[in-house]
Amino acid sequence: MVNKKDFEKIIDYSFQNDEYLERALTHSSFNKEKNTHHKDNERLEFLGDAFFDAIVSVELFKRMGPATEGKLTKTRALIVCEKSLAQVGRSLQIGRFINMGRGEESAGGREKDSIIADAMEAVIGAMFLDGGYEAAQKFVVRVFSDTIDKAVSGKLFSDYKSEVQEMLQKKGKCVNITYIIDREEGPAHNKTFFVHLECNGQILGTGSGKSKKEAEQNAAREALERGDI
Repeated sequence: MVNKKDFEKIIDYSFQNDEYLERALTHSSFNKEKNTHHKDNERLEFLGDAFFDAIVSVELFKRMGPATEGKLTKTRALIVCEKSLAQVGRSLQIGRFINMGRGEESAGGREKDSIIADAMEAVIGAMFLDGGYEAAQKFVVRVFSDTIDKAVSGKLFSDYKSEVQEMLQKKGKCVNITYIIDREEGPAHNKTFFVHLECNGQILGTGSGKSKKEAEQNAAREALERGDI
Protein backbone atom coordinates (compact mmCIF):
# COMPACT_ATOMS: atom_id res chain seq x y z
CA MET A 1 0.00 0.00 0.00
CA VAL A 2 1.34 3.44 -0.93
CA ASN A 3 2.12 5.69 2.04
CA LYS A 4 -0.44 8.52 2.04
CA LYS A 5 1.98 10.68 4.04
CA ASP A 6 4.00 11.00 0.83
CA PHE A 7 0.95 12.51 -0.84
CA GLU A 8 0.49 14.94 2.05
CA LYS A 9 4.05 16.17 1.44
CA ILE A 10 3.27 16.72 -2.24
CA ILE A 11 0.09 18.71 -1.53
CA ASP A 12 1.71 20.48 1.44
CA TYR A 13 -1.16 19.69 3.81
CA SER A 14 -1.34 17.30 6.78
CA PHE A 15 -4.74 15.88 7.57
CA GLN A 16 -5.82 15.88 11.19
CA ASN A 17 -8.24 13.06 10.38
CA ASP A 18 -6.50 10.47 8.20
CA GLU A 19 -9.82 8.83 7.36
CA TYR A 20 -10.83 11.78 5.21
CA LEU A 21 -7.77 11.41 3.00
CA GLU A 22 -8.06 7.63 2.86
CA ARG A 23 -11.65 7.91 1.68
CA ALA A 24 -10.82 10.66 -0.83
CA LEU A 25 -8.24 8.39 -2.44
CA THR A 26 -10.42 5.28 -2.65
CA HIS A 27 -12.11 4.46 -5.96
CA SER A 28 -15.36 2.46 -5.95
CA SER A 29 -13.68 -0.44 -7.78
CA PHE A 30 -11.52 -1.06 -4.70
CA ASN A 31 -14.55 -1.75 -2.51
CA LYS A 32 -16.27 -3.93 -5.07
CA GLU A 33 -13.21 -6.07 -5.74
CA LYS A 34 -12.06 -6.34 -2.13
CA ASN A 35 -15.62 -6.74 -0.83
CA THR A 36 -14.80 -4.41 2.07
CA HIS A 37 -16.76 -1.80 3.95
CA HIS A 38 -14.15 0.82 3.16
CA LYS A 39 -16.04 3.88 1.90
CA ASP A 40 -15.20 5.25 -1.54
CA ASN A 41 -14.73 8.87 -2.59
CA GLU A 42 -18.03 9.52 -4.38
CA ARG A 43 -19.68 11.51 -1.58
CA LEU A 44 -16.52 13.56 -1.00
CA GLU A 45 -16.35 14.18 -4.75
CA PHE A 46 -19.87 15.67 -4.58
CA LEU A 47 -18.81 17.98 -1.75
CA GLY A 48 -15.50 18.93 -3.33
CA ASP A 49 -17.17 19.77 -6.63
CA ALA A 50 -19.39 22.35 -4.92
CA PHE A 51 -16.55 24.03 -3.03
CA PHE A 52 -14.21 23.92 -6.01
CA ASP A 53 -16.81 25.83 -8.06
CA ALA A 54 -17.33 28.33 -5.23
CA ILE A 55 -13.61 28.95 -4.64
CA VAL A 56 -12.89 29.45 -8.34
CA SER A 57 -15.94 31.72 -8.67
CA VAL A 58 -14.74 33.99 -5.87
CA GLU A 59 -11.22 34.08 -7.33
CA LEU A 60 -12.50 35.06 -10.78
CA PHE A 61 -14.86 37.65 -9.29
CA LYS A 62 -11.83 39.31 -7.64
CA ARG A 63 -9.53 39.08 -10.65
CA MET A 64 -11.80 39.89 -13.57
CA GLY A 65 -13.13 43.26 -12.45
CA PRO A 66 -16.07 44.40 -14.60
CA ALA A 67 -16.44 41.12 -16.51
CA THR A 68 -20.02 40.13 -17.28
CA GLU A 69 -21.75 37.15 -15.70
CA GLY A 70 -21.49 35.32 -19.03
CA LYS A 71 -17.75 35.91 -19.26
CA LEU A 72 -17.23 34.80 -15.66
CA THR A 73 -19.27 31.66 -16.24
CA LYS A 74 -17.40 30.77 -19.42
CA THR A 75 -14.00 31.32 -17.77
CA ARG A 76 -14.97 29.25 -14.74
CA ALA A 77 -16.05 26.39 -17.01
CA LEU A 78 -12.52 26.25 -18.46
CA ILE A 79 -11.07 25.78 -14.98
CA VAL A 80 -13.51 23.42 -13.26
CA CYS A 81 -13.70 20.92 -16.12
CA GLU A 82 -12.45 17.33 -15.99
CA LYS A 83 -9.47 18.11 -18.19
CA SER A 84 -8.09 20.82 -15.90
CA LEU A 85 -8.68 18.74 -12.78
CA ALA A 86 -6.90 15.78 -14.35
CA GLN A 87 -3.98 17.93 -15.49
CA VAL A 88 -3.41 19.31 -11.99
CA GLY A 89 -4.01 15.86 -10.48
CA ARG A 90 -1.23 14.40 -12.61
CA SER A 91 1.14 17.17 -11.54
CA LEU A 92 0.46 16.08 -7.94
CA GLN A 93 0.95 12.38 -8.87
CA ILE A 94 -2.44 11.60 -7.37
CA GLY A 95 -2.96 8.58 -9.63
CA ARG A 96 -0.35 6.47 -7.86
CA PHE A 97 -1.96 7.07 -4.45
CA ILE A 98 -5.50 5.97 -5.36
CA ASN A 99 -6.83 2.71 -3.92
CA MET A 100 -8.48 0.88 -6.82
CA GLY A 101 -9.36 -2.65 -7.89
CA ARG A 102 -6.88 -4.66 -9.93
CA GLY A 103 -9.27 -4.82 -12.85
CA GLU A 104 -9.58 -1.05 -13.04
CA GLU A 105 -5.86 -0.61 -12.59
CA SER A 106 -5.01 -3.07 -15.38
CA ALA A 107 -7.39 -1.13 -17.63
CA GLY A 108 -5.27 1.99 -17.15
CA GLY A 109 -7.38 3.44 -14.34
CA ARG A 110 -4.52 5.37 -12.78
CA GLU A 111 -4.22 7.43 -15.96
CA LYS A 112 -7.91 8.00 -16.67
CA ASP A 113 -8.93 11.65 -16.63
CA SER A 114 -12.27 10.86 -15.00
CA ILE A 115 -10.76 8.94 -12.07
CA ILE A 116 -8.00 11.51 -11.48
CA ALA A 117 -10.45 14.42 -11.69
CA ASP A 118 -12.90 12.75 -9.31
CA ALA A 119 -10.12 12.07 -6.81
CA MET A 120 -9.02 15.72 -6.99
CA GLU A 121 -12.53 16.91 -6.18
CA ALA A 122 -12.72 14.37 -3.36
CA VAL A 123 -9.45 15.64 -1.88
CA ILE A 124 -10.84 19.19 -1.94
CA GLY A 125 -13.96 17.94 -0.14
CA ALA A 126 -11.86 16.04 2.39
CA MET A 127 -9.72 19.10 3.01
CA PHE A 128 -12.82 21.20 3.66
CA LEU A 129 -14.10 18.71 6.24
CA ASP A 130 -10.68 18.44 7.86
CA GLY A 131 -9.52 22.06 7.92
CA GLY A 132 -12.50 24.17 6.88
CA TYR A 133 -13.11 26.48 3.94
CA GLU A 134 -9.84 28.38 4.37
CA ALA A 135 -7.73 25.22 4.04
CA ALA A 136 -9.57 24.14 0.89
CA GLN A 137 -9.43 27.66 -0.54
CA LYS A 138 -5.67 27.99 -0.03
CA PHE A 139 -5.07 24.59 -1.63
CA VAL A 140 -7.21 25.28 -4.70
CA VAL A 141 -5.78 28.75 -5.33
CA ARG A 142 -2.23 27.43 -4.97
CA VAL A 143 -2.36 24.28 -7.12
CA PHE A 144 -4.67 25.77 -9.76
CA SER A 145 -2.81 29.10 -9.90
CA ASP A 146 -1.36 28.51 -13.38
CA THR A 147 -4.68 27.20 -14.72
CA ILE A 148 -6.57 30.22 -13.36
CA ASP A 149 -3.96 32.65 -14.74
CA LYS A 150 -4.21 31.13 -18.22
CA ALA A 151 -8.00 31.12 -18.16
CA VAL A 152 -8.18 34.77 -17.09
CA SER A 153 -5.69 35.81 -19.79
CA GLY A 154 -7.55 33.81 -22.45
CA LYS A 155 -4.71 31.36 -22.99
CA LEU A 156 -6.49 28.26 -21.70
CA PHE A 157 -8.49 26.31 -24.28
CA SER A 158 -10.97 23.72 -23.14
CA ASP A 159 -11.36 22.31 -26.63
CA TYR A 160 -8.37 22.68 -28.95
CA LYS A 161 -10.22 21.01 -31.84
CA SER A 162 -12.97 23.63 -31.73
CA GLU A 163 -10.36 26.37 -31.45
CA VAL A 164 -8.62 25.14 -34.61
CA GLN A 165 -11.92 25.04 -36.50
CA GLU A 166 -12.90 28.53 -35.36
CA MET A 167 -9.53 30.00 -36.33
CA LEU A 168 -9.68 28.46 -39.81
CA GLN A 169 -13.22 29.75 -40.32
CA LYS A 170 -12.28 33.27 -39.21
CA LYS A 171 -9.42 33.35 -41.71
CA GLY A 172 -11.67 32.05 -44.48
CA LYS A 173 -9.62 28.90 -44.85
CA CYS A 174 -10.68 25.33 -45.47
CA VAL A 175 -12.57 23.77 -42.58
CA ASN A 176 -12.48 20.24 -43.95
CA ILE A 177 -10.32 18.96 -41.09
CA THR A 178 -9.29 15.32 -40.82
CA TYR A 179 -7.67 13.54 -37.88
CA ILE A 180 -5.79 10.49 -39.11
CA ILE A 181 -4.52 7.69 -36.86
CA ASP A 182 -0.91 6.97 -37.78
CA ARG A 183 -0.38 4.06 -35.41
CA GLU A 184 -1.28 2.44 -32.10
CA GLU A 185 1.19 1.16 -29.54
CA GLY A 186 0.86 -0.95 -26.40
CA PRO A 187 -1.48 -3.72 -25.17
CA ALA A 188 -5.23 -3.53 -25.74
CA HIS A 189 -5.95 -2.35 -22.19
CA ASN A 190 -3.33 0.40 -22.24
CA LYS A 191 -2.89 1.67 -25.80
CA THR A 192 -1.30 4.89 -26.95
CA PHE A 193 -2.70 6.46 -30.12
CA PHE A 194 -0.69 8.63 -32.52
CA VAL A 195 -2.55 10.93 -34.91
CA HIS A 196 -1.98 13.87 -37.19
CA LEU A 197 -4.27 16.74 -38.10
CA GLU A 198 -4.62 17.36 -41.83
CA CYS A 199 -6.36 20.03 -43.88
CA ASN A 200 -6.17 20.23 -47.68
CA GLY A 201 -3.33 17.74 -47.69
CA GLN A 202 -1.29 19.83 -45.27
CA ILE A 203 -0.30 18.40 -41.88
CA LEU A 204 -0.98 21.06 -39.25
CA GLY A 205 -0.09 19.13 -36.11
CA THR A 206 0.60 15.74 -34.56
CA GLY A 207 -0.27 14.32 -31.16
CA SER A 208 -0.53 11.23 -29.01
CA GLY A 209 -2.72 10.11 -26.12
CA LYS A 210 -4.28 7.23 -24.21
CA SER A 211 -7.47 7.64 -26.23
CA LYS A 212 -8.19 8.75 -29.80
CA LYS A 213 -9.94 11.83 -28.43
CA GLU A 214 -6.95 12.83 -26.31
CA ALA A 215 -4.55 12.29 -29.22
CA GLU A 216 -6.71 14.43 -31.51
CA GLN A 217 -6.85 17.23 -28.93
CA ASN A 218 -3.07 17.14 -28.57
CA ALA A 219 -2.64 17.29 -32.35
CA ALA A 220 -4.93 20.33 -32.46
CA ARG A 221 -3.01 21.93 -29.59
CA GLU A 222 0.29 21.48 -31.43
CA ALA A 223 -1.25 23.05 -34.53
CA LEU A 224 -2.23 26.11 -32.47
CA GLU A 225 1.17 26.34 -30.82
CA ARG A 226 3.00 26.07 -34.16
CA GLY A 227 1.01 29.00 -35.48
CA ASP A 228 0.66 27.57 -39.00
CA ILE A 229 -3.10 27.97 -39.11
